[in-house]
Amino acid sequence: MKVDRYGFQTVLPNQIHHADWGTTANKRWLAHATLGADGRYTAHAPAPVGDPSCLISSIRSQIRDDGTALVGFDFSIGIPAAYARLAGVTEFKSFLRELGDGSWADFYRVATVPSEISLRRPFYPFRPGGKRQVHLLNALGVHSIDELRRECEREQPGRRAACSLFWTLGANQVGKGAIVGWRDVLAPALNNRRDVSLWPFDGDFHGLLQPGMIVIAETYPAECCGWLLPTIKGKGKQEVRRAIGPHLTEWAASLGLALEPALLGMIKEGFPEGDDAFDAVAGLFGMVEVALGRRKSGEPSEDRVRNVEGWILGQRSITEAESRKSG
Repeated sequence: MKVDRYGFQTVLPNQIHHADWGTTANKRWLAHATLGADGRYTAHAPAPVGDPSCLISSIRSQIRDDGTALVGFDFSIGIPAAYARLAGVTEFKSFLRELGDGSWADFYRVATVPSEISLRRPFYPFRPGGKRQVHLLNALGVHSIDELRRECEREQPGRRAACSLFWTLGANQVGKGAIVGWRDVLAPALNNRRDVSLWPFDGDFHGLLQPGMIVIAETYPAECCGWLLPTIKGKGKQEVRRAIGPHLTEWAASLGLALEPALLGMIKEGFPEGDDAFDAVAGLFGMVEVALGRRKSGEPSEDRVRNVEGWILGQRSITEAESRKSG
């Protein structure tokens, strides 16, 4: 138990895991840090996630029964408030448990043509070719794509708006990855385990970090990179990632975060494994910063965010952002 710079009493997770999450298996990488007896974390080299359905059980097997794990996923956890209102959804967690069954049986099936889109089958399109966002807007009964973004996904100073969860076309689309994450990781974990909680839907961040619990949160590596790293352009190139290396090691040092040799080698070489491995590590560093109390979790106070939309760990809350503007 420690008190962070904001006066919160915190329990440090024994393990912190961060998964950079793509549509295909080769685009999903996991980095993790372990807490030592000296109270310091050691970060380990990232590796492919493997079978998503085994991930939470694997993490549980690595910590003691009274241990705590914090797990971050780079996919949307929550739904846009406008969509929830139209679909009659009041709580994301109960909604998640129903997906893929009964009246929600087709939810995970990406629509191939506009006539297949509905509130109960909202992902579109399955493949490119004559597909337009207006097809999605008309079918779901909204006027703009921004209505299909959550508050945390909208444009912010220094960061463009994220792709809408339900629009599954383009390099920045996140929907197909979210389908895998919800169907194969989150829903089974929440349905079959009592030791898994979901932030912010289940409570305040620090309150959820209790012995024996696995706490899952949404992350956004680009958000984390903006905290301490210089602006990154072209991180798909190894030479760009290599140039960022010294900044990553400085960030780790500022956190008191030790780097195992294999990870240090990856950083110095510019992550030859690719930018997904880089994002897994950048997101991990951001999670360590929040866990240590170096940065606020971004605790949302609005009911629609806490119950329906969710939030990105470490991103300023709506009230914080408004306070900065007025100040």
